[in-house]
Amino acid sequence: MNKHKAALKTALPHTIPVLSGYIVLGAAYGILMNNQGISLFWIGFSSIFIYAGSMQFVTVTLLGAGFDLSSAFLMTIMVNARHLFYSISFLQKYSNMGFIKPYLIFSLTDETFSLLCDLEVPEGISRKWFYFYTSLLNHIYWISGSLLGGILGGLLQLEIKGLDFVLTALFLVIFIGMWKSSKNRIPAIIGVISSLMCRIIFGADDFIIPSMILILLLVTIFRKALERRKL
Repeated sequence: MNKHKAALKTALPHTIPVLSGYIVLGAAYGILMNNQGISLFWIGFSSIFIYAGSMQFVTVTLLGAGFDLSSAFLMTIMVNARHLFYSISFLQKYSNMGFIKPYLIFSLTDETFSLLCDLEVPEGISRKWFYFYTSLLNHIYWISGSLLGGILGGLLQLEIKGLDFVLTALFLVIFIGMWKSSKNRIPAIIGVISSLMCRIIFGADDFIIPSMILILLLVTIFRKALERRKL
């Protein structure tokens, strides 16, 4: 068995939980995009080249409200700012990856990050290609789910009321998981309180960017204290 087949065979079982999640979430995204009148081509295109689950759901709202480049730019930075920290922690893992390194960086989603953080590459399996196929499989799952949702949305008269809550539900699940697994919950508390304060001050439509800025400022100010508490 060559190194590609061995890496693919090893990576596949570990990505099955991501498959189950991405098919459902991707389908929800595809249905919502179809409801906005977006064609199947653009649904697939966005899932291939944007591939940022949370931000893709945000684009549904942005497109429905009328596209504003400056708002979309700021929103993208705020929603995906966490990937800056992912990248820093993976500098060593992704060193010496050759020509596939840009794709590995591009495809580093929350779920792929979690998998590659926890998994130990088995002896005899190429680390480079194991990382690649784990990332690629997860990417394929998301594209497939999005296209499935786009097709179902076009063929069936689906009730989409409440379907846009799937993104909120996703964040709640991630938050609960992090809350349970983390010993230092102060950053989470900072996030919740900051969001509530900005929600009250700026309103439901404009609180996200101010709350992200406030969270970033507070975490930066209290960074040393948080690091000591973590130790």
